[in-house]
Amino acid sequence: MRIRPLRAALVTLLMTAAAYVTVAFNPLSSDAAVGFSNPVSAAPYAADPWVGYDNGYYYLAATTWNKQVVIKRAKSVAALPAAAASVVHTGSATASCCNEWAPELHKLSGPNGTRWYLYYTAGTAACCEGQRSFVLESAGTDPMGPYTFKGQLDVQAGNGWAIDGSVATIGGKNYFLYSSWVGDLQSLFIAPMSNPWTVSAYGTRISYPTHDWEKVGTKVNEAPYILQRGGKTFLTYSASSCNTPDYKLGMLTLTGGNPLAAASWTKKSTPIFQRSDANGVFGPGHHSFFTSPDGTETWMAYHANETAAQGCGATRTTRLKKVTFNSDGTPNLGTPDKLTTTLTAPSGDPGSAITFPVANTKYRLVNKATGKVLDAKDCGTANGTAIRQWSSLGNACQQWTFTKTTSNYYRITNANSGTVLDSVDCGTANGTAVDLWTSLGNTCQQWSLTPTSGGYLIANRGNGLVLDVADCATADGTAVRQWAALGNSCQQWAITA
Repeated sequence: MRIRPLRAALVTLLMTAAAYVTVAFNPLSSDAAVGFSNPVSAAPYAADPWVGYDNGYYYLAATTWNKQVVIKRAKSVAALPAAAASVVHTGSATASCCNEWAPELHKLSGPNGTRWYLYYTAGTAACCEGQRSFVLESAGTDPMGPYTFKGQLDVQAGNGWAIDGSVATIGGKNYFLYSSWVGDLQSLFIAPMSNPWTVSAYGTRISYPTHDWEKVGTKVNEAPYILQRGGKTFLTYSASSCNTPDYKLGMLTLTGGNPLAAASWTKKSTPIFQRSDANGVFGPGHHSFFTSPDGTETWMAYHANETAAQGCGATRTTRLKKVTFNSDGTPNLGTPDKLTTTLTAPSGDPGSAITFPVANTKYRLVNKATGKVLDAKDCGTANGTAIRQWSSLGNACQQWTFTKTTSNYYRITNANSGTVLDSVDCGTANGTAVDLWTSLGNTCQQWSLTPTSGGYLIANRGNGLVLDVADCATADGTAVRQWAALGNSCQQWAITA
């Protein structure tokens, strides 16, 4: 999931206790959609995705980079982009905080009956040396919870680093798979489980980078996931550094009788899924598999970037792809699809979609924490006009229209000036300013909308950062900038007509 060196810590902003009326804009149902287009989840919650289907709903969980674990739910894949990100767990100093990565849900039988178990990686606020594996247990059989924190999985001697946990049932027994280090080799491990939240022994290493294609940037094997079909067990995994466009998938096949023995696994000498420059897909990896609603198809969820320069951050988006199988029974993942490709939905999918903001309708964007609205400074019309928050004046300078561009992104246009919301100089750092500019058609002027219980996270397509009120200040004139998602109310916006 991540490489070992430290990265810059996210700055925790002060929360403002200002009250605000709940969201007034609601997505509208649509009877359209025979197919769907990727991504099915955009920034900020889209990297390292797990997707499953249960009892009439798709469920999607992904990395948040903050202390929250979130799940999205939708009846169809076409509706996933507009599905709300519901917080099912918030970490604390004593219960896994912060930098939540790679959540996965598995429905398992245990001492408490059949429950959903949510496995995830979390660590200290200073990324990334503190990461360990944790598990939550649902109260019943609803994947949305509520969940109880069960604790850390003690998989490495000396409380060692352990990420990207997944569970597989092989021969009627449950095993915990994860990634950790041996020297400079990030490797795959497997541990036997005595119940869904406890391993009965430390993990044993079953794979490490041996081929050149597993060593681009950093020597990495991570994000293991089991696919079983026709009596065969395949372990697919991510290889090379996620900071490179050459992050990709490899595969092991269980050819021996003991899953805990490295000799029982045979590695395929070539990758099974990798970048496609022709299709504009870079660093495809960290995946999961799920079955179509009618049970006849196997699908993969994975993340990827749109440019070779993007790396391990929030620019990665969740995509879906149908899996086929070769004559020898091995999975064939093919080539990652262009984002402009319309794909046929999984078999049995009802095909309903969600329509986001209505074209040519003027909306206000209201910050949940402050109650102030997104405002063009001094009603400026020139390129470079700054964006700030201000008390609602009811004028066109505080009104915005949404135009869908492609692949579930939107151009946000100021009703007064006709210029669009723009990431200044296409910056990628926390604190990058937002202004108005003539439409250039680039990704720096496109935005995704992720609904939450408190409003919408509005994220830039080019950098994955979300609209943020500087320092959570409440005064008129406070700058609105871009920042990594922190899960607080200063980054949540109501969209009201």
